[in-house]
Amino acid sequence: MKTIYEKIRCHAIETASLYPVVDFYRDYSEQVEFSLQFFSTDPVVCELYDYVSENIEDDFGHGLDHVRKVAHDAGTLAIIEGQRLDGADSASDGVINHRVRMAQCAGLLHDIKRKHKNHAKEGAIFSEKVLEQYLFAEADVADICLAIENHEAFGAVRVCRTPAGKLLSDCLYDADKFRWGPENFTHTIWAMVSYANIPIKKFVDLYPKGISFLEKIKDTFRTPTGRKYGPQFIDLGLCIGDDLYQYIQTEFSEYL
Repeated sequence: MKTIYEKIRCHAIETASLYPVVDFYRDYSEQVEFSLQFFSTDPVVCELYDYVSENIEDDFGHGLDHVRKVAHDAGTLAIIEGQRLDGADSASDGVINHRVRMAQCAGLLHDIKRKHKNHAKEGAIFSEKVLEQYLFAEADVADICLAIENHEAFGAVRVCRTPAGKLLSDCLYDADKFRWGPENFTHTIWAMVSYANIPIKKFVDLYPKGISFLEKIKDTFRTPTGRKYGPQFIDLGLCIGDDLYQYIQTEFSEYL
């Protein structure tokens, strides 16, 4: 069964390569590059990344690769949305760096309890204990943990205490849901079905329901930037998903 899923994933990656990169990465290339550089050089983020690398469960499609990408995009969104909050060019370098650091730390920790039933809430509680070891103010820890608690789709959203806290929460949510586009079909679902050892017939039977769920995500993005670009992420993923569905039914019909 694993060989079948490996073939399907290879086809998904090949299909995805035929589509363009989402406009978000082109339109905000400068902010994307800043976030990537910050992620690899900021001492706090680097230390937390090492901790997460050693403690996150990495076999369920929401492991280290996933949280790293969420952290990158959450940092990028924090820069973009921070300019809306502060006014263009009005924030100091220190404010921008702090905002990116907060967003990237939230991204790294948001799925630390992914296999638990109430993973967002439990992840927030666990992250508070982790973050006590770092030089964050108590209010900053509270904002990061609330963002983690608020990142689940279609769940209750707790009100943030400040506009900056809401910005952080919304940026984390949108960066996480960006992953539900092409990456869902090139990486995430294959790790999940492999972990759960789901038979191919059951997977195909559940496929339309999963596609319907993804469609609904398009209306949930929370930042202005997320609402503009998030649907494109999802639509690209759905295009790959449709192609994949036809491929599976054609190539593996004997198992269905």
